[in-house]
Amino acid sequence: MTGAIVNPLGFSHVRLTVTDVRRSKAFYELLFGMPPGSDFSDEIDDPTIHDDPWRTYGGCSFTFGGQTLGLRPVAPVDDRFDPDRVGLDHVSFRVASADDLHAAVDRLDAAGIEHGVVTDLPPFGLVILSVRDPDGINLEFAAPRP
Repeated sequence: MTGAIVNPLGFSHVRLTVTDVRRSKAFYELLFGMPPGSDFSDEIDDPTIHDDPWRTYGGCSFTFGGQTLGLRPVAPVDDRFDPDRVGLDHVSFRVASADDLHAAVDRLDAAGIEHGVVTDLPPFGLVILSVRDPDGINLEFAAPRP
C-alpha cells in the first residue's frame, strides 16, 4: 500500500456518553470556564430527543482550539465509566505549560474537584494532571516538559 488511507489533521471532536447531562454540563462549564456552544440539554425531558441526532440526543458540546468535546446523555443512570472495557481509556487535553497545570491544581482545589498530582513523564515528553468527571471518565491535562 502506498500512502495512508486518510491523512488526519487532528481530532475533530470526541463525544462522551454520560448518565446525567445537567450534572456533566455543570462540571465541564466549571472546568473549562465557558458554556457549551451547542446545547440541547434543556430538552432532555422531551421523550423524542433520545432518538434525534440533529439535537445531539439532548447533549451539548464545548469547542476550543478548533476541537470539540460533546456530551451525549444516553447512558443508564447507574452506569459508570470503566477504562478497562473496550472503548475509551481517557481523554487528554493539551495545555501550554507545566505552570498551567500547577495553577489548575489551585483552581481545582478551590472548586472542590478531586484530582491527581502533577506528574512528570520524561519518556513521553509530557507533564500531566488527571481529573475524573462525574461519571468517572478520566480527563488528563498534558503540557510539554520544560
